[in-house]
Amino acid sequence: MMLTFCSGKIHRATVTGADLNYVGSVTIDETLVNAAGLFAGQLVKINNLRNGISWETYIVKGEAGKGEIILNGPPAHHFQKDDMVIILGYVLVDEKEVKDNKPTVVFVDGKNVITEVKKGTL
Repeated sequence: MMLTFCSGKIHRATVTGADLNYVGSVTIDETLVNAAGLFAGQLVKINNLRNGISWETYIVKGEAGKGEIILNGPPAHHFQKDDMVIILGYVLVDEKEVKDNKPTVVFVDGKNVITEVKKGTL
């Protein structure tokens, strides 16, 4: 049996933009994507700490070092610049390998610069 687990998390990131007219997705600074062990095109859930909205979409890598977190398309109605969010990536894990799943948590400051990376704990 396959189970869904968190594989990576970007904790308390700051939304830098929202573009309703873009096709869809979330643009995330490539440095953050890589540090969290996430991938372009991967399904993520984004939780808005301001209003409690949760949204699922896929990752588009943004330019490294710019700190971008931009909600594109329909989620632009629910996420605004300066909102604080938690971004969660998921992976399917065989039940026999559950104990080996070690999620990566990336902590950032108000400008989405990495302050700490922890492996194996949420």
